[in-house]
Amino acid sequence: MLIRRKIESELKEMALQYPVVTITGPRQSGKTTLAKMVFPLYSYYSFENPDTREQVQADPNAFLKANANGVIIDEFQHFPEILSYIQGVVDSSAAKGMFVLTGSNQLSVLNKVNQSLAGRTALLKLLPFSFSEVKKEIQGLSLNQIMLHGFYPGVYANKLNPYKAYRNYYETYIERDVRQISNIQNLRQFQLFIRLCAGRIGQLFNASALSNEIGVSNQTIKHWLSILEASYIVYVLPPWHANLKKRLVKSPKLYFYDVGLASFLLGIENEKHIETHPLRGVLFENMVLLDLVKNRYNTGLDSNFYFYRDNHNNEVDVVQEQGYGLNLYEIKSSSTFHQNFLKGLNYLTKLLPNRINKSMLVYSGSDDFEIQNHQVMNYFRIVE
Repeated sequence: MLIRRKIESELKEMALQYPVVTITGPRQSGKTTLAKMVFPLYSYYSFENPDTREQVQADPNAFLKANANGVIIDEFQHFPEILSYIQGVVDSSAAKGMFVLTGSNQLSVLNKVNQSLAGRTALLKLLPFSFSEVKKEIQGLSLNQIMLHGFYPGVYANKLNPYKAYRNYYETYIERDVRQISNIQNLRQFQLFIRLCAGRIGQLFNASALSNEIGVSNQTIKHWLSILEASYIVYVLPPWHANLKKRLVKSPKLYFYDVGLASFLLGIENEKHIETHPLRGVLFENMVLLDLVKNRYNTGLDSNFYFYRDNHNNEVDVVQEQGYGLNLYEIKSSSTFHQNFLKGLNYLTKLLPNRINKSMLVYSGSDDFEIQNHQVMNYFRIVE
């Protein structure tokens, strides 16, 4: 099964403009498949392979010379010194699209790239499938099944049991990567931290509360959160701030880059579990928010999403900045429209009447319509 990725056109365009294109994203999100599909004639090397790494380390210049017609280097952060040699090649040539680099650790990759290839590389982020990419594969699945399956390519390509697939993904990749990124002395405490984060999806991040519950310092909690962010496990949604003469919350909200992984961490094994789970609504919110984020990344843009909440509990799930204007999204898992769903949207559109470009209620119902200047739309059609 080969599914075309929306980011393909952006990758091709960047390769025409820059000598190096760097693709980051979670493990198993399809970075290697994407690079090989777009550049089928390029040589391919994975620096996770110790034998390959040893050969390249022995003579980097010879390696680059032998691959002068284009090369894909997977997980290059395992031999970051290669970037200095690539810089030398790039600076002596006017050619574009010579190198395609991939890496899974956001923090490590970006630090190394910025040190050696600033101004020489385009940076792209590839997340798991979006709704539009996997449209055919999820036809016939219920909403609960979609949230259980998540959007990692391997679940669909190999028709895997999602709960078992995410258990294996968690144990094989996440825990291993965590050990590589940071010297975590008590892995059980860190495992508890990840699961507690899953239990706080859509909530404000409270380091002190987690610190007390796990028995580690606030600083440790914040450090662990940065590790999960760098590994594309946890997505942090910042609060929207403006000079509104309102007291707004300052803490970010926690979400996961993939709803299937979050469901596994919550112990949800099947449809029956998710149907009655108290966090079903925020899992749906998580799924919709990340599809909006994927759409930005797939066009080579950064996330421009926030949430609004003030001290009077007026809240809008997602606020998107577009210049001076704002797009508002309220997200509800219900398949039936209720007037009270519009409370937050009504409040913010009244507060900022000249700044709202679009106000949208996203739900799981099948009917799309407009009411009180708000668009009501099925979640599957918000990005098409």
